[in-house]
Amino acid sequence: MKALFLTNEYPPHIYGGAGVHVEYLCRELAKLMPVEVRCFGDQNSPASNPAARGFGLDASDWTAPKKLQSAFGALQRCLDFNTTAVDAQVVHCHTWYSHFGGILAKLNYGIPLVITVHSLEPLRPWKREQLGGGYDFTCWLEKTALEMADAVICVSEGTRRDVEALFQIEPSRLHIIHNGIDPDEYQPAKTHAVLDRFGIDRSKPYVLFVGRITRQKGIIHLVNAIQHFDPGFQVVLCAGAPDTPEIAEEMKTAVAAAQAKRDGIIWIGEMIDNPSKIELYSHAAVFVCPSIYEPFGIINLEAMACGRPVVAAAVGGIPEVVVDGETGYLVPVQQMNESPFEPVEPAKFSRDLAARINELMANPAKREAFGQAGRRRAAEVFSWSAIAQKTKSLYDSLVK
Repeated sequence: MKALFLTNEYPPHIYGGAGVHVEYLCRELAKLMPVEVRCFGDQNSPASNPAARGFGLDASDWTAPKKLQSAFGALQRCLDFNTTAVDAQVVHCHTWYSHFGGILAKLNYGIPLVITVHSLEPLRPWKREQLGGGYDFTCWLEKTALEMADAVICVSEGTRRDVEALFQIEPSRLHIIHNGIDPDEYQPAKTHAVLDRFGIDRSKPYVLFVGRITRQKGIIHLVNAIQHFDPGFQVVLCAGAPDTPEIAEEMKTAVAAAQAKRDGIIWIGEMIDNPSKIELYSHAAVFVCPSIYEPFGIINLEAMACGRPVVAAAVGGIPEVVVDGETGYLVPVQQMNESPFEPVEPAKFSRDLAARINELMANPAKREAFGQAGRRRAAEVFSWSAIAQKTKSLYDSLVK
């Protein structure tokens, strides 16, 4: 049996957790079966396993509004995914960018469609800032694809609950398979070159954030929490790839205001490679995940595998990864029923984040204990090899 993956992100073009998931799952699945990846980009490795082919896009003569071009570009690539003959027995899609391609493969080639839910469009209304009316299209496309899929993989129990609430899908077609980690790659590093390159003072502890600049990741709430931090430690914000120029400007303004009142705030405004990221994780005193929407939160797992304690928002799938009082602290987020993607009291959420961060920064022994427990949990519970086995078993059940 051969599996065809359809995805926006694939190495070397990765900017989010879905891309990380695809990279590592494909690598492990390829040890069990042939895997082909069709993705956005210029990748070309047809003779390897996983085999990968990137599909480009010429939009030079498009006159559609800029905000709509990513949606139309995704549709064009999804057509191209299918006009190249499909010889797989199952098609597996990741994020809305690839869903139309999965629909075409299921209907035209007669193969089962599997979709992994990394996030849900109705729970990300801020995407309208980025997509304009294209956001309404992505919501429709996601609903259509999920409700006709032969199997829907949810990356957490929290995600499964969201899917059940939003869509009409038979429970038998819902499956929970978590994200994973490679504990041999993600482990404490002893090097300091990346710290030196970005001007991080080795003599002072630092709090770390890693992620994209998007409403979903709650980065603004963390920046607003800095005013409540105790003195004596640094803040490292490894934050790039803003969703829109507006949120990029908002981030710039907020960081500048914080830097005017406190020394030692370092903003790394680029998406860095894995070895660099691992070094940043490894030397952080505390890792912070202030996401207001997070189906799983693979960044928490990466930090835990590197032996770091985590302070994270208690949303989505995060409580299935971070054990409160054992591998870190979970910070409750009171959210509005009509707008579950925003805190009722953003200022309180920022203060509560700061309180837990201050507590850990003042207690090195607790940080060490949480970090060791997190490393054990990441290695024992969330290995990619086990996740690949579960995924292949699901394929087998569908093909049979």
